[in-house]
Amino acid sequence: MQRDPSRTVLELGTRTVELETGVMARQADAAVFVREGDNAVLVTVVAARTPRPGADFFPLTVEYREKMAAGGRIPGGYLKREGRISDREILTCRLIDRSLRPLFPAGFRCEVQVEATVYSAAATGDVESLALIGAGAALHLSPVPFDGPLLGCRSVLHRDRTTLLPVLAEREEATCDLMVSVGPHGLVMVEGEANEIAEDTLLNHLLGTVGKLDKLRAVLEAWREQAGSEKRLHSDPDSDPALAERAAGACSDDLMAAFAITGKHERHDALTKARDAWLADFEAKDEGVAEAHAAFSDLEKRLMRTRVVSQGLRLDGRAAADIRDIAGTTRLLPRAHGSALFTRGETQALVTCTLGSGREGQRIETLFGTEERRFLLHYNFPPFSVGETRPLRGPGRREIGHGNLAWRALAGVVPAFEAFPYAVRIESDILESNGSSSMASVCGGCLALMDAGVPIERAVAGVAMGLIAEGDQVAILSDILGDEDHLGDMDFKVTGTSTGITALQMDNKIGGLTRDVLERAIRQARSGLDHILGKMHEILGAARSELAKHAPHVHTIRVQPHLIRSVIGPRGETIKGIQEASGANVAIDNTGLVTIYAPEGPAANQALAAIKQVAGEVSIGETYTGTISGIAPFGAFVKIYESAEGLVANEKFGGRSPQQGQEWQVRVLGVDKRGRIELEPM
Repeated sequence: MQRDPSRTVLELGTRTVELETGVMARQADAAVFVREGDNAVLVTVVAARTPRPGADFFPLTVEYREKMAAGGRIPGGYLKREGRISDREILTCRLIDRSLRPLFPAGFRCEVQVEATVYSAAATGDVESLALIGAGAALHLSPVPFDGPLLGCRSVLHRDRTTLLPVLAEREEATCDLMVSVGPHGLVMVEGEANEIAEDTLLNHLLGTVGKLDKLRAVLEAWREQAGSEKRLHSDPDSDPALAERAAGACSDDLMAAFAITGKHERHDALTKARDAWLADFEAKDEGVAEAHAAFSDLEKRLMRTRVVSQGLRLDGRAAADIRDIAGTTRLLPRAHGSALFTRGETQALVTCTLGSGREGQRIETLFGTEERRFLLHYNFPPFSVGETRPLRGPGRREIGHGNLAWRALAGVVPAFEAFPYAVRIESDILESNGSSSMASVCGGCLALMDAGVPIERAVAGVAMGLIAEGDQVAILSDILGDEDHLGDMDFKVTGTSTGITALQMDNKIGGLTRDVLERAIRQARSGLDHILGKMHEILGAARSELAKHAPHVHTIRVQPHLIRSVIGPRGETIKGIQEASGANVAIDNTGLVTIYAPEGPAANQALAAIKQVAGEVSIGETYTGTISGIAPFGAFVKIYESAEGLVANEKFGGRSPQQGQEWQVRVLGVDKRGRIELEPM
């Protein structure tokens, strides 16, 4: 690798990104230091020179870490060191991996490790984009075989304009927030969320982003000519034409018969039987087993793909745009606040929705402090869902990624905390899986939200789209099976309501998608979403009007800021006393918003009454017992609470004579221009 320092600059909209190599980490195959404003990320690439023995996959590892020092913080905990990898870091690892993996040559089996480390970060910056930019640049400069240059970053639709590498304020105001990667052959990866935007708007924004990034890739190509290393030679192991022909003659009929079996396990059993029969002679002679296995796998893939594009026959007999049969039910778990069982073909999700107090949300430690998240979604993929046995060791990277996609799909329709003051947790357990389990989690999660009485305006569905491209023949598949994902060229997940798109995620195995394929996939996805939403409407037409009987009860009341201290009391004694007496959980923020949670209605009502009394809160039209605290020529003052006093005008007493200290039943009529409470005697 060229070790002399070298620099280049990318102009991404109004942001200037500086890239430098040859200064840091010079023992790596390539290292790029990426800076933008106060943000800085170091990305390194190291690859083994020989293939991993026995590997039948590409051993690429991507690691992304954020140093707490980057935000000027010391890590918490006893050790005061960065701990286990966070969900945010895992999601960034996956995003970079999906961008890079399609651009390595077929059959490449050398271990490659890409490591991105955040060393400086501003609260308004976007270090994930810098890590993605650095990864594509470092691999392009490196001697590792890689079909670059790749360029990717965040792109938002802000005030109807496409903005690359936005600052935090622009992201918060955006209607569409995407991470997009572009290579020599077009769009490689996209992932993001949107505010129910129309498909045409999404498509125009995405294509506009692809066009801008594609032009900027020339900067990286020029930099490689100046500072890049000579690429190591790699040749895909040549297949034996005679062995391939022999496999075709011996196995084609059995494979085509297996492809006609609609059941997943039955089909896999037939494929296993065909493979074992083919390998028997090679295993008996103990020679050429690996080559024979590869020849069988190549034939299986080729025949399945040809069957789809030439004959229009999918593995389960559906047409390209067909959605599998859908069934579902809600309110099947009596003690859960909301529950749904969603089944699509041989994929099934059991989803629960749990409501809790605001204090039960998740506190997430970041480079810049602690964030509160009050809507959570967790995705679990137990081994029995695919008929396997393996240890249960908590969620892996795949589960965290699938859960985040489902969270993005639903987060936009969950009411804001001010309108629905609950923490909400969705948990999706996959009971069966034959493709599109994350999209089943979206559909089941939406039904569970509605079953719990969460007031969402529109239902959200999800569908996974696939692609098989053989020369000029292209087939776009809706609601793909696991085998179609494995043997196909694309996995494009789209979620949305009847109004528009809420989230999407796409990766592919062919290095890039054309505009035509992208347009067709989005149009076909819209049709699939409409079909699924119709089926979901049959299961549960709208959010239930009442919460489940076991859900916690909540009241909110706002008190004047100067009364916050009175509600809390010295050393918190007042608010603690209200909680102990009522059994409710009471929280108050610095704006005066009081939130009361209780497992039962009477406890919540008791706490609400106590807060009103302390804060002097009265409601128009309500009746109270008060004490006459003063007599004036124009009327009598009645004290309802210690901090709430109103006036009964003389003419409202109807000839009765109020006396100091008397108790009267009074009703609140309103507040006059002077801010005094108007009362009338009962």
